[in-house]
Amino acid sequence: MGKVVVGMSGGVDSSVAAWLLQKQGYEVIGVTMQVWQDEEPGILEENGGCCGLSAVEDARRVAWQLGIPHYVMNFKREFKAHVMDYFAEEYISGRTPNPCIACNRFVKWEALLKRSLGLGADFIATGHYARVEKLVNGRFALRMSATAAKDQTYALYSLTQSQLSHTLMPVGAYTKEEIRQMAEELGLPVAHKADSQEICFIPDHDYAGFIRRERGQVPEPGNFVSRDGQVLGRHKGIIHYTVGQRKGLNLSLGRPVFVVEIRPDTNEVVVGDAKDVFTDVLICDKLNWMAIDGLHGEERQVAAKIRYSHKGAPCIVRELGDGRAECRFLEPVRAVTPGQAVVFYEDDYVLGGGTIQ
Repeated sequence: MGKVVVGMSGGVDSSVAAWLLQKQGYEVIGVTMQVWQDEEPGILEENGGCCGLSAVEDARRVAWQLGIPHYVMNFKREFKAHVMDYFAEEYISGRTPNPCIACNRFVKWEALLKRSLGLGADFIATGHYARVEKLVNGRFALRMSATAAKDQTYALYSLTQSQLSHTLMPVGAYTKEEIRQMAEELGLPVAHKADSQEICFIPDHDYAGFIRRERGQVPEPGNFVSRDGQVLGRHKGIIHYTVGQRKGLNLSLGRPVFVVEIRPDTNEVVVGDAKDVFTDVLICDKLNWMAIDGLHGEERQVAAKIRYSHKGAPCIVRELGDGRAECRFLEPVRAVTPGQAVVFYEDDYVLGGGTIQ
């Protein structure tokens, strides 16, 4: 069957993924990726998540129970460059980044896959809820998982053909309940471990504090303005806001208002009414095509997701050139957010996606 390196985060999904592949006949090696920078051990232990010391110990215990080798690999440099620095730069530039997409593309796949292939592995595998399939056109694509509630294809749209050809995702064929049941029947110590929810390197949710530590700077307070330029109040700094936000604005205008736009050049946060947060068009760049190799001048109706929790909406997509595309939604969608991903689906397959401009 071949040799596979399983990225073991210490959670139930990657633990069962290792067992499923072992059961299928693969030679399985467990690897936990060390991505944290030089934090105090107590902070690491407390934060846990997919990157803390507890994650390493949990993964090690599962590997021992399954009888597979387990290693810890250091990816601190790649994580800082492609995830932490990117996160800070995007917020300073008035965009809302998605660090998990960057981590998947450049760390969990590009860095781990390269190192794993160098060790003689044929594949890498993760516990993501998605399925990898080779299509009749010869291309590899992600198919949505068996359970829509846990589907993670949105955060994986930027994987390349080469990466997908060396990727296994056995968990995608099951529901979360089935995975936990398998882990319980196996007696795995992580069978009922809670899922990690927060951004792993900012567990206290203090984005401003993180950016100040990383960049030695944080955007200064500025003006809230209306769409026609009227000053309505003062904001705490643009990194505290995202398009569509209503809570935490501390504006007393006698009616609910929402963030409509963030202008880093003038340090302004534009607010408006609920209707102002809707749009029927977006432009995206940094395109990555997956199930197809591009539109070749044609327009195509697809279902587009503009955030992880978005159910998707029908739109017409066309390429503009220079790695950009335009999406025209059949009905307006709420809170199209620069910096987030838009991912195109056809049936249950990822056609491709890009970064919202």
